[in-house]
Amino acid sequence: MQLTGAEIVIECLKEQGVDTVFGYPGGTILNVYDALYKHSDEINHILTSHEQGAAHAADGYARATGKVGVCMATSGPGATNLVTGIATAYMDSVPVVAITANVNLPALGKDSFQEIDIAGVTMPITKHGYIVKNVEVLADTIRKAFRIAKTGRPGPVLVDITKDVTAALCEYTPVVPEEIKTINKFSAEDIEQVVSLIKEAKKPYIYLGGGAVISGASKEVAEFAELVDAPVCDTLMAKGAFDGKSARYTGMIGMHGTKTSNLGVSDCDLLIALGARFSDRVIGNPKRFAENAKIVQIDVDAAEINKNIRVDAAVIGDLKDALSELNKRLEKQSHADWMTKIQELKTKYPLKYEDTGLTCPYVIEEIDRVTKGEAVITTDVGQHQMWAAQYYKYTQPRTFLSSGGLGTMGYGLGACIGAQVGQPDKICINIAGDGCFRMNMNELATASRYNIPIIQVVINNHVLGMVRQWQTLFYGKRYSQTVLNDKVDFCKVAEGLGCTAIRVTKKEEVAPAIEKAISLNAPVLIECVIQEDDKVFPMVPAGKPIAEVFDGDDLKNN
Repeated sequence: MQLTGAEIVIECLKEQGVDTVFGYPGGTILNVYDALYKHSDEINHILTSHEQGAAHAADGYARATGKVGVCMATSGPGATNLVTGIATAYMDSVPVVAITANVNLPALGKDSFQEIDIAGVTMPITKHGYIVKNVEVLADTIRKAFRIAKTGRPGPVLVDITKDVTAALCEYTPVVPEEIKTINKFSAEDIEQVVSLIKEAKKPYIYLGGGAVISGASKEVAEFAELVDAPVCDTLMAKGAFDGKSARYTGMIGMHGTKTSNLGVSDCDLLIALGARFSDRVIGNPKRFAENAKIVQIDVDAAEINKNIRVDAAVIGDLKDALSELNKRLEKQSHADWMTKIQELKTKYPLKYEDTGLTCPYVIEEIDRVTKGEAVITTDVGQHQMWAAQYYKYTQPRTFLSSGGLGTMGYGLGACIGAQVGQPDKICINIAGDGCFRMNMNELATASRYNIPIIQVVINNHVLGMVRQWQTLFYGKRYSQTVLNDKVDFCKVAEGLGCTAIRVTKKEEVAPAIEKAISLNAPVLIECVIQEDDKVFPMVPAGKPIAEVFDGDDLKNN
């Protein structure tokens, strides 16, 4: 049948099972939005307040559901406003397809109104990018984009379409999407090498990265940990891939990881990295990382092997498949003395915080208690992000959504909207600092417009908390441009944007506020006012070995 390019875009989205698109219309993409209007009963469109919010919402939708997230924008500034969201998805391996439109083909390259080479702009931050100048290739291009976004190591793909292509007619034939098949590069010898190293180890440690969530390997990870008889630590991206309440779990590793994880990994004789990329925030000084250990890395992306840390053995392939093979061939190991030592470290070095007044860790613990650990938590970036990673006990994958690699302030609210749309039966809560919340707080208008029942918690300490922490510890308390003690009233802002607002200043007000927000089943902001100098501990100074982790007690004693 003959369809316009715009109609082909919509039909291809339907082919791919897309039920929701986040976006913002404009001149060059009008034909697509006109076609979308005719299919509004099949594809839900969420009009965000800003294109960056659309990109973050598509990202949050993808992380919460495991599906491909889709966002749309017009040319020029509409397209460039997606860039931060695309980069966020790229750094954290999130499958997103961003569809933009551009000026008519004859106007390309002539500095036309709202023209930008968005494919060129986003080349370093996408798995692939297309500019479609011929309607005959449009359908196949969109199909390729979805396939690339979710194949192997996932990531964002951009499809830019000239406006005349969206208006041109072409024969369209529906196609059933082909099944994505995992292509594993590991051999039986690779698996046997890892099995041999595990059998030789006396003090093994398992280090989980985001690939454990992406591959859906939670069951296999749990079985593997039992077979190896090893403790388990995780990164920010791996939260929920392993039960945070398990006796084997020792918490996060790295700059704000637990003392147990950092000291344990520094002492182990075999480190098994599962879907982890050895980020600088995890390893600290690479020359001093896990010095006493042989290292095994299992990852779907061959480019990650030996990139940051030299390894002794590698398995390249999907983590779920690799662990399935390992679990078949691995006999039950026993490391009672090692596990006892790790448990002693956990007892000696528990996570703790000042409990004299209202604090962010207390708020997080109350959120965990009230939601029974079953909420989807999104965060922005900074102190509150680390506290949310430390004090909420994640037991299921895809329940902690945060910008890890790029560290994007303003990510959380859009992502929370996307998560709630993708998981409507879940309680979805975004935790943000006051500095981060300012970045994209206009997306509260999106939540209120569609009555998306997200809960926005603002941890307000009237400063840029993490930057101030560094200024306190390493910059002689010179608080250059980090004090936010101004006249902004977040509760009034929220109410002005159509949301209910609750201000909390005392510990006893926290639980009732959360319970009320949940009961309203509508967008709610909870502002929690805390002290300006609360700090995230433990901490490893930048570039130092993770074994040099310190906490508040160490700071007082030294």
